[in-house]
Amino acid sequence: MSQASVSGSVIKSYLIEPDGGVLVDVIVPESERGSKALEAESLPKVRLAKIDVEWVHVISEGWASPLKGFMRENEYLQSLHFNSLRMQNGTVVNMSLPIVLAIDDETKKNIGSSKDVGLVGPDGDLLAILRSVEIYKHNKEERIARTWGTTAPGLPYVEEFITPAGNWLIGGDLEVLKTIKYNDGLDHYRLSPRQLREEFDRRQADAVFAFQLRNPVHNGHALLMNDTRRRLLEMGYKNPILLLHPLGGFTKADDVPLDVRMKQHSKVLEDGVLDPETTIVSIFPSPMHYAGPTEVQWHAKARINAGANFYIVGRDPAGMGHPTEKRDLYDPDHGKKVLSMAPGLEKLNILPFRVAAYDTMAKKMAFFDPSRSKDFLFISGTKMRTYARTGENPPDGFMCPGGWEVLVKYYESLQAEEATPAAVSA
Repeated sequence: MSQASVSGSVIKSYLIEPDGGVLVDVIVPESERGSKALEAESLPKVRLAKIDVEWVHVISEGWASPLKGFMRENEYLQSLHFNSLRMQNGTVVNMSLPIVLAIDDETKKNIGSSKDVGLVGPDGDLLAILRSVEIYKHNKEERIARTWGTTAPGLPYVEEFITPAGNWLIGGDLEVLKTIKYNDGLDHYRLSPRQLREEFDRRQADAVFAFQLRNPVHNGHALLMNDTRRRLLEMGYKNPILLLHPLGGFTKADDVPLDVRMKQHSKVLEDGVLDPETTIVSIFPSPMHYAGPTEVQWHAKARINAGANFYIVGRDPAGMGHPTEKRDLYDPDHGKKVLSMAPGLEKLNILPFRVAAYDTMAKKMAFFDPSRSKDFLFISGTKMRTYARTGENPPDGFMCPGGWEVLVKYYESLQAEEATPAAVSA
């Protein structure tokens, strides 16, 4: 861990080492892009779906360090069965989700005995070269059962991307021809792990605590984040920085879209609910699996690579309702328990948070007090979305007014779309 002197005081340059000791960066230098693009043009091609591009983005910037490409079979099996990878020096790093690329029989046949392949985006652009490829069987049932703990129908990621995928997986080392951009007006929020580490240094952070979310920020979330900063200050840290890190890849259809969430998060900072001086808002590019305790390890591991040394975990992280039964798919407490024991996450400080709910007496979000449980109102994400959709205001103090207005406008626009008759072609 290097140190630097700034204005006479010593700060830690990188608060926590990336997994494997070196942050992976497989984006081709600009000086080599022309020759690499020509080479890619001559290779057999694999066409990527949008979800595959999201994983190329994740790998290329080092979120999955030390992984340098899509998993070959030995990495896949370790991830699937052990939730970790063993490095050549014997150390273990966490890797709870298989990061793989599926291909169909025709693509496999076209690749033949070629050692390298070109990866083509959904719009036809050449995105990358996959080197020293290995093709192996895609046992979908085993992958689903071990990742989600169930093969019940209705799992969003499974239905969208695994069930219709090819019967083969192709692994290899990536060389990405240029930085992945989405041109959706949000690219400036997509800071890479290297950029985040540089920003933490610039702000002279002596602790970084990450908060992963896929929902709008309400005042209960803010209470937890502000309370965490208070606790870190009491522990002796001088300048803890919050990484507010919404997930930006695939989410299920009824989740609030990323652009709306980012507008809402901006209002939370504008309204002073969170302090802009001690908060960095950035997009985490990973797709969402809704795989509970298995997935929350991935969320934590990726934040190590981004430079966070504290990770906030709450109730039912990365969970969802059971797709066919009226119950949670996972035990709500298992995520935080698993994180405290997970192989390869020992260097990350896990911060389980207390339960926050709406205190009807104090008329604000507060930590739940079991001795007067009748005074507290639990407002779930589903309930919050119902309020916004029906135009009903939540209790005062649940969310900052500016943030709530963003959600109401979004649901009003949805209703207007639904009310507009579809054009009928002659």
